[in-house]
Amino acid sequence: MTKIDELVFSGKSFLENGDFNKSLEFFEQALLIDPKNPDLWNYKGTALRSLGRYGESMDCFNNSLKLDPRDKFAS
Repeated sequence: MTKIDELVFSGKSFLENGDFNKSLEFFEQALLIDPKNPDLWNYKGTALRSLGRYGESMDCFNNSLKLDPRDKFAS
């Protein structure tokens, strides 16, 4: 498992358990390693949306779409 895979796994676990701040930390760490990964932007956007930070979440989803305009998972 790569470092990004470990970070995403942890981030998703915290997201599923409702610890949105902690999940955001893991997704941000993953983005430091691979800022051109549209999936990571989607995960960060989901965590931010869950925190009620809608403007920031939209920025993340838009970043994902810029990187991959065909990304069907960009919320």
